[in-house]
Amino acid sequence: MNEQENQPAAPTPAPEAKPLAPPAPPKSRPRDDRKSGGFNKRRQSERSGPVPAESVQVIAPPPSMRDLDVDIEGELEAAMAGFSGQELLTPEPKPAATDAPVESGRKKGKVISIHGPDVFIDVPGGRSQGVLPMMQFPDGPPALGDEVDVHIEGYDRANGLLILTRLGAAVHADWSSIAEGMTVEGRVTAVNKGGLEVDVNGIRAFMPISLIDMYRVENADGYLNQKMMCMVVEVVPSERNLVVSRRALLEREREEQREKLWAEIAEGQIRTGVVRSVRDFGAFVDLGGADGLLHVSEMSWSRIEDASKVVQAGQTVKVVVLRVDKEQRKLSLGLKQLQASPWDDIENKYPLMSVVTGKVTRLMDFGAFVELEPGLEGLIHVSELAGHRVWRVADVVTEGQDVKVMVLNIDRDARRIALSLKAALPKEEPKVEEEAEEEEDHWIPPPRITPLRGGLGG
Repeated sequence: MNEQENQPAAPTPAPEAKPLAPPAPPKSRPRDDRKSGGFNKRRQSERSGPVPAESVQVIAPPPSMRDLDVDIEGELEAAMAGFSGQELLTPEPKPAATDAPVESGRKKGKVISIHGPDVFIDVPGGRSQGVLPMMQFPDGPPALGDEVDVHIEGYDRANGLLILTRLGAAVHADWSSIAEGMTVEGRVTAVNKGGLEVDVNGIRAFMPISLIDMYRVENADGYLNQKMMCMVVEVVPSERNLVVSRRALLEREREEQREKLWAEIAEGQIRTGVVRSVRDFGAFVDLGGADGLLHVSEMSWSRIEDASKVVQAGQTVKVVVLRVDKEQRKLSLGLKQLQASPWDDIENKYPLMSVVTGKVTRLMDFGAFVELEPGLEGLIHVSELAGHRVWRVADVVTEGQDVKVMVLNIDRDARRIALSLKAALPKEEPKVEEEAEEEEDHWIPPPRITPLRGGLGG
């Protein structure tokens, strides 16, 4: 055996493998290759050549439990990155309830439970439960099942509750909790040229005169020592500056009333309103959320020249809804429709060909208008003024003159009455020419003293 055969064969390169742990050394003593036949096998392998790397299979030992715990903790930390403990503990709300918009506005809810200082209200709608503080019930805790008018301010996603404010109830205010938009109760302590000084739970607030009411306030002395609900419109705690507005609260309530009014109003309804302003052409009446026009022609059945003689600003009146335009948000109102119409039973009061007395109200080129009673006028055409041709109406009648006229025609649908002046004049008795019987004076010619000349003599 030469030396080359005694040299061990070059080790076959194994494929790259990264076992998690090195293999444990064998505990038993290595067997002699010569005795076990390994030498012959090794010689056979040397003769056959090197073993390909692809045919070598390396079996890695299984990982330990400690290594698995480390890997799992790393994956959990990567997945939970960016989340706080509070967010992980709070259950995620349902997508339908979270994405749905909060319908704000006036609602009527029912008290379902009371827990300490919180009153839970069931509100109809998508999110059906809200909470009110007990301090908004100054008359005492409500009973279960009581209905309460509330206003939805927002939605608390953390607790899944609607944020409610009781209409007409104030929130306890101090410099640490007061914020814009809050409804507070204050008492007017002083009146000056610019507005009102209001005490809000010991905090001095100011209400400009333009924010006292919906309309201009000329004299604010009547508000002194009065309690009123108002809204915080500006707050600067560092400067101890607090500005409140009663008008903002009234406008919010008016907006809610306006939507309710337009949903319910219809032609023919009788509504009660307040006259806000009077103009030459009529008056504007507030029906509680929307203003309607009461035209001067709809105030009375008689002709009205000055609307202020019928209604005044601040007066409460009952009116009839004549026309409704929901697209343009316009209302036409009537007042005379609630009074008895003179056109009712007119045929019995003024039968045809009857002679009645009236007063001339207007002169026109085509005739004269005569008022038979308030709200009832008839026309004397120029051709019915006199038996002769009339060039000017003023030559026959004058305004304010009382005349007797005959009713010629009545058109109830068009509300027209045709009158005649010449037909009502007393008929002139025909002049009977009495032939004066003249006494016949029998003239006896004097006796002739001379004979007649000519002729045949006999």
